Amino acid sequence: MNRFDDSRLQLALGLLLLLLVAGGVTDLYFDRPESLLSPHVLLESSLVVVSFGLGVYLLRAWYGTARSLKATQRELVERGRERDRWREQAEQLLRGLGREIERQFDAWELTPAEKEVALLVVKGSSHKAIASMTDRSERTVRQHATSVYAKADLRGRHELAAFFLQDLMLPSEDDDAS
Repeated sequence: MNRFDDSRLQLALGLLLLLLVAGGVTDLYFDRPESLLSPHVLLESSLVVVSFGLGVYLLRAWYGTARSLKATQRELVERGRERDRWREQAEQLLRGLGREIERQFDAWELTPAEKEVALLVVKGSSHKAIASMTDRSERTVRQHATSVYAKADLRGRHELAAFFLQDLMLPSEDDDAS
């Protein structure tokens, strides 16, 4: 149900309960019973009280739900802002890491093809996957990777990845205190 349907339902229930209260009070007034303890008076009084109580309960519940919905919406907006701030910071850090990786590739004097293969190896892609992504043969990718390892004086893909990522770690509790 959308908000319009909810509002119409609330209005309809409210009017129905108001009608029951008004009808019960009006009927009791026009009946002018001789005894207040007659079954008729007790039944109509009970209907009036129950209808009024339900009306108050529904109004309080609707008000509480509306307040809760507004608080949830505010919380959602704040979480969205927090997420956006985190993404922006992460993107800035990743751009910085990308620049540093590019600088190191330049220092090793890698060709553009070797840089592409080296970056995909650092990201964890297999030679077969790299061949598929770059429209090269797996043998060519393997040759590029071997050339990268030789120019960087590393023994393989694990040392290449470790070269860039070995010092990457979560901050310690000491870092949080400062």
